[in-house]
Amino acid sequence: MQVIDAKIRQWSVGKKGNIRSLLSTLQYVLWTGSGWKPVPLVDLIEANAVKRAYQKALLRLHPDKLQQKGADFHHKYIAEKVFDILQVIFGFFFLIFNSGY
Repeated sequence: MQVIDAKIRQWSVGKKGNIRSLLSTLQYVLWTGSGWKPVPLVDLIEANAVKRAYQKALLRLHPDKLQQKGADFHHKYIAEKVFDILQVIFGFFFLIFNSGY
């Protein structure tokens, strides 16, 4: 688990509060065969594009979806950690976007 935690930390360090950067680099923390299709940062300029990419990420990482697919423990662990990070950061993004800044 320490190796997985380190990989997730490495992916998220310096990107706290930057949902665009997290989404555009998500493929580096997920496993091969996760089904995630990389999203270039340039495609995440508009808020609606960020929201769509975020929703797609949640669909790939949602614990119930992974359970249905019979994902192994390590994949579920990664998904849970990444899912939580994305939810928190998207919450900040949503608040800032809706406040007009």
